[in-house]
Amino acid sequence: MNVWMRRRAGWLLWWCAATVAGGWLLARLELAQLQSAFDTDARIVHRLLSQRMVQHDAVLETLALLQPAGGAGAAEQRLPSLYPQILSVQRRGPGEAWPDAGLAAAEAASRQQRRAALGPADLAQGRYWLVLAGEPASFALQLSLRDATPSAEWPATATAITMTLSHAGQRFALQPGGQAAGRWTFRAVKVLASDSQPLSLAASRTVAWTELPWWPMAAWGAAVAAVLAAARALLRQREQRRRAEELLRLGQVGRLNALGELAAGLAHELNQPLTAVLASTQAAGRLLAEDPPELETARTAMTQAAQQARRAAEVVGRLRRAVERPDTSRREPISLEARAREALHLLEPELRRRAIEAQVQPGAAPVTVLAEPVALEQIVHNLLMNALHALEQVPQGQRHLVLATGVEGGRGTLSVTDTGPGIAPQALDRLFEPFFSTREGGLGLGLSLCETLAGELGGALTAANHPPRGARFVLSLPLAHAGAAAEPAMAATP
Repeated sequence: MNVWMRRRAGWLLWWCAATVAGGWLLARLELAQLQSAFDTDARIVHRLLSQRMVQHDAVLETLALLQPAGGAGAAEQRLPSLYPQILSVQRRGPGEAWPDAGLAAAEAASRQQRRAALGPADLAQGRYWLVLAGEPASFALQLSLRDATPSAEWPATATAITMTLSHAGQRFALQPGGQAAGRWTFRAVKVLASDSQPLSLAASRTVAWTELPWWPMAAWGAAVAAVLAAARALLRQREQRRRAEELLRLGQVGRLNALGELAAGLAHELNQPLTAVLASTQAAGRLLAEDPPELETARTAMTQAAQQARRAAEVVGRLRRAVERPDTSRREPISLEARAREALHLLEPELRRRAIEAQVQPGAAPVTVLAEPVALEQIVHNLLMNALHALEQVPQGQRHLVLATGVEGGRGTLSVTDTGPGIAPQALDRLFEPFFSTREGGLGLGLSLCETLAGELGGALTAANHPPRGARFVLSLPLAHAGAAAEPAMAATP
């Protein structure tokens, strides 16, 4: 059960990781697009404002070039009706003075720089003066930043951008922009392309959480879930097919082994009477040959009986050879812990169906024994199936199965402990006898076969009750390193 839950948790972690990674990538792509759109909008606004500032310079230069050769004119006073951003026009003729000292300073700067110069500014109110020194008269325009803003020409998406114009510590809020709370903010600061009006344009945009691509992210999560579900179903199908093939193979091996055990028992039971029949018929033949005249008919009958007895013995021998168990003399190093985990994995559906909690408790060090793989697999499988049948007799929630490995007396051990009803005292001594079974309908060959296979592998199988309730079967086999050292010595013995 724990293994099953861990697998489900593993698939869930995979889904979470893939969903978070894909969602993060989609969010980054969306943020990159928003950043690109912000940069484009900021550049367009900067270009439009710069063009408007250049237009102010052109208006002043036109006034200076077209002024009458002498005297003042009132033509410039009609400019506010043509240009909404021009609030008023001031003219200083020869011998006249500016009404504001700031305008006089701006004229001096304009004359020195040979271009228009920025005069007194009140950016908080969105107003500033632009002065151009000329001959015989100089001109000054009072401009409105609010009316100078060509917002109607801005991109539609630029309305989400917060923009301010600043100069010499003064600021004018050009556009409030979006006020949504968010974690990502884009910023850009650039001076307007006008030497006479070096105002700084600061643009910023905050991306709200609602602007993230939640629907594509949700669709990605659903797609990942669908792909993982399909992969999990495919893997489960393959695993179930492999488990079914393995169980079929174990069933075939088990049936062959049980048949071999049955044939061995039959051969043992039949060989003695057949041998007696053979000896009796041979003796009768000799007696008949020595007594009164030869009775050819009796001699022939006895000879035929002897031949039939030999024939029956040969038939039994052929049957035994045909169903003989695998050759247990061909052994190899095998990890007991790995074999126990493989056996539990093979029976995982049965464990889950019966609500049995199973676990493997490895020893302090890995235990590797010398055994024939199929024989060891058959022993462990039979012991687990017996434990499953025993645990069916106790309520759910009390069904526990523990496989533990260790080393005792120089041998590797694998114990199978269950919390079933245990073994009846009167059955404990006969548990490994052929055809003895404590389960209704059982053949009584499983444990007998396990003990026989364990003995052929050079090990042993024991059983005992496990207090306070349950049974424990312990399989002991030669350790791999010990077996490897012993085999050369045995081969050298004549």
